[in-house]
Amino acid sequence: MTISLPLPEQVVLITGASTGIGAALAKVLAKRYPGIRLVLAARSREKLMTIAETCRLAGAEVAPVPTDFAQIEQAQALARTALETFGRVDILVNNAGYGQMGPIELMPPAAVQNQFQVNLFGPLALTQALIPALREQGGGRILNVSSLGGRIAFPFGGLYSGSKFALEALSDALRMELEAFNIQVSVIEPGPVTTPFFQVVAEQIQQIIPHPFKTPYAAAFRNLETLEQQTSSRAWTSEQVAEVILQAITDRTPRPRYVAATQGDLMLFVMRKVLPTKVVDRFWQRFYALDKVAQEWRTRSPN
Repeated sequence: MTISLPLPEQVVLITGASTGIGAALAKVLAKRYPGIRLVLAARSREKLMTIAETCRLAGAEVAPVPTDFAQIEQAQALARTALETFGRVDILVNNAGYGQMGPIELMPPAAVQNQFQVNLFGPLALTQALIPALREQGGGRILNVSSLGGRIAFPFGGLYSGSKFALEALSDALRMELEAFNIQVSVIEPGPVTTPFFQVVAEQIQQIIPHPFKTPYAAAFRNLETLEQQTSSRAWTSEQVAEVILQAITDRTPRPRYVAATQGDLMLFVMRKVLPTKVVDRFWQRFYALDKVAQEWRTRSPN
């Protein structure tokens, strides 16, 4: 059995919907498909309500549900609320997530746990809670927003990449497991996106790593302040990424992966299939100033 409802009559649940990609997707769906029903979830109640009102004015029926994905119970409750409100969910967009940056050595256990709670365990709990309803209604779509960092690990981004690698592995398994029930699973892989990512990262570093500029990684921490400028020319807007997600929603036969980055497919091919690992390592070490870390360590004054 297949879903016969046209998109304007379907229910779309979007997490991380108060800002960035999630908010952009909610607004484009509301604008292009008047009457569509949206369940919008995010941690910030105030920002979420603002986006919900914008979508209502565009013609959507909206159920905003403040949710903290670091709390598994809240992710599960979101599924129940969505089903109680609209009776079904046709499309789940697992977009909620965030990134931390810093050397793995210095990341405290609480930061590690929170990274995986929000980026992996929360989306997994929500997905598990919705699968029975998707199966009983005849199918649906699950779109997991990952990252190019879910295919390539970067220095100082090990926790973020680890959570996204895991999300992609779960997505691949789910795609095969759920095909029998007409539930289609795709991964969205954005590259750099124009968001306050590095500003948030800088604030987080000060909270979780005491005196980062006094650590052996000081040169790399100083370099973080320049990364936004280095990536800005290639960064996509949230609206551009939302268009890729919309394509995944509307494609008759959705692909397993959608890359949302300028020449992203080429970069993945070259770095994963063409260049030797050591060459790729050296590139990222220079990009994240780990070569300067090595220089400073070699020239340190003996104590």
